[in-house]
Amino acid sequence: MADPVKLLLVVAVALVDPDGRVLLAQRPPGKQLEGLWEFPGGKLEPGERPEESLIRELAEELGITVKADCLAPLTFASHAYETFHLLMPLYVCRRWEGLVQSREGQALKWVRPRDLARYPMPPADVPLLPAIVDLLGP
Repeated sequence: MADPVKLLLVVAVALVDPDGRVLLAQRPPGKQLEGLWEFPGGKLEPGERPEESLIRELAEELGITVKADCLAPLTFASHAYETFHLLMPLYVCRRWEGLVQSREGQALKWVRPRDLARYPMPPADVPLLPAIVDLLGP
């Protein structure tokens, strides 16, 4: 029997501004996959529901307040990395309180859906792009 694979559950969100652009965050230097662009979010803490994790992560990383009923599940990614398997639900959020700002030194960029593929992303994020373009249009 093969060794068990470590499953990592990470949750992400496509924040959509009134102009239909999506927020990307750049992974800072020193982190795994540094320099790549990704959707905001992070790892679930023990006992946390995905929505609770996103609410916490968005407050910590971006300084915004999001309510659970403003998070709509869109799709998910399932990707085998070398040392673990990543399962990542992606939510869409169009409503939040506060101004989006970088709280952890990461670069942020609002991007039109048609331009998302121009940004280098972790392998698990790339399959999420068609669902976002289908939802929001180019």
